[in-house]
Parts: sequence; structure tokens; C-alpha cells
Amino acid sequence: MLLIDRATVRRVYPMERATEVMAEAMRRYSSGLVDQPLRTILRPERDSGLLGTMPGFVAGEELAGYGLKAMVLKPENPARGLDLHIGVVMVFDPETGAPLALMDAGAVTAVRTAAVSAVATDALALPDAGDLAILGSGVQARSHLEAMAVVRELRRVRVWSRTPDNAEGYRQWAAKELGIEVEVMSRPAAALAGADLVCTTTAAREPLVEADALSPGTHVNAAGASFVDHRELSAEAVARASFFVDSRQSALAESGDLKAPLDAGLVGPDHILAELGEVLLGRHPGRRDEREITVYKSLGLGVQDIMSGFAIAEAAAAQGLGHTWDQD
Repeated sequence: MLLIDRATVRRVYPMERATEVMAEAMRRYSSGLVDQPLRTILRPERDSGLLGTMPGFVAGEELAGYGLKAMVLKPENPARGLDLHIGVVMVFDPETGAPLALMDAGAVTAVRTAAVSAVATDALALPDAGDLAILGSGVQARSHLEAMAVVRELRRVRVWSRTPDNAEGYRQWAAKELGIEVEVMSRPAAALAGADLVCTTTAAREPLVEADALSPGTHVNAAGASFVDHRELSAEAVARASFFVDSRQSALAESGDLKAPLDAGLVGPDHILAELGEVLLGRHPGRRDEREITVYKSLGLGVQDIMSGFAIAEAAAAQGLGHTWDQD
């Protein structure tokens, strides 16, 4: 079995490659080539954290087989200088079922989540969208800036964070690592004003994005608030938008952003226009006009981790990277 650390994941799985793999993952999911249950969340009353597990099987000629992700979320970790999410992705040899590779799940999740948002942006955003607002300044905010630059030419970038020092650190990181100038804004509405591309990457429990803050033609990647008791978008903002998801099943069961307008009677279950994979397969046209506001609600699917895991394992082995663990 190959053991692959965080640095190796990032080295062998660049955003451009991840975007290709994630587009195929969403096509396979919506084609019925993936067997996966809803993720299991264990929240013990005696602990502040939770454990999430996401097993699955992916069919196909390549990057296919059994895999799983197991992650622990510890709210105290950022203050310790650690990631909020810590865990592993494991994939198994398609022929024998033997463990093939074990890798850092935080690194995989950071790349694959943003890569799926890039796929959604390419499919749903206006072709000339490039005025980007990012809410949040953590790992996903960083990977989403990298991902958006892969699929769109960015004219302007603004960031908002609850912690001004974190927003300033994000600005400095973007300039140094990506060569992208970022403006720090004091309020979410100020970051959103005039933007035609939005990425929300927070762990908010209450909405940050109001309907009147979104300009006509905006595309929103709602990548944070991945639990049913978390929200980034107001009920009115969701009701006003054309709503796309990674999975109908997951969105109806796990999305607080969708639950709120459903509970308020502002929308019905048919407010979900399509899964992203259905758009990529040509089963839904996606955006229909230039003034339409589109939202892609990302909750994360096991297929994304599994196909990423196989791609990373393949690339690491080809480059002689990772550490081999002899199971005999």
C-alpha cells in the first residue's frame, strides 16, 4: 500500500488535472455508475467534534473501484494551527480488493471541492465572468481562488472574512503564491457588490448572502455550510436563483441552504433544476439567459474523493513518490 502525504497530494494532483477528473466524476454519478450511501455523521454528545465517513464504488474503465473517506472535524483545530478537517482517503485495488493507497484527506478535499466548483463555473457562469467575491479566508477560500483562475480570467477579486487578520493574511498569500491582487472588504455585501462570480467557503450557521446582494447574471458556488444546520444563503436568495446541485439525494437530506426555503414554502423539491453531472451530460441546458442567477450547491460526494484517490495514487506511483507500506 502506498502512503501519500499532503505535500505529495498537491504535487501530483494539480488543479487542472483535478478539474478534468471531477468533471468525469460528476458525469459518472449522474449516469448511475456510482454506488454510494449518504455520508454517515457521528456526533457524540461527549465530544465537540464529529466523524464523517463516505464509502463508495465507482464503475468505469479507469479511476474506478472501491474507496472511502473518513474525516474528523474538530472545531478547536484552527486555533491549534491545524486544519478543521483531518482524515484519510483510501482506495482499493480494483482486481484484488487489497488496500492500494492511503492519503491525506484534507489535501484531497481542498483540491477536489474547488475543482468541482471550477467545473460548475465553467458550465454555468457567464463566459466573461471574472469579478470574483470570496466569502471566507480558509483552506477552501484559497483553493477556490486557484480553481476560479483555471476556468475564468479574473479581473477583480474581493474577499471577506469574519476575522480581519485572516482576510489580510489571505490577501498576502494570494499576492505571493498566485500573483493575484485581492481587496479585503469589511462586509459580505461589500464583497458581493457588482460581482458576477461568487464562492462561499464558510462554516456559517446563519445566512451571509441576501437576495438583493446578488447582481443579475451572477453565478454562486455555495461550497461551505455542508451540514443541514448550516447556511450561507438566505431563503430568498435560493428561491430567486436557478438551483443546481451535486446530488439531489444529498441536497434534499443535508443542505441547510435548501432546507430553509423548503420549510418556508418559498420553493418545492423541484426547485433543484439539475445535478451538475446532468448539465455536463447535456440532459439540462444549465444557464438559460444572461440575467439569470445560478447557484451550484456543493455538499461533497464520495465519488469525488474516490476518483481523486485513484488519480493521485496512479500519479504518485508513476513518479516514484509516496511511501510503500509492506503489509506482509
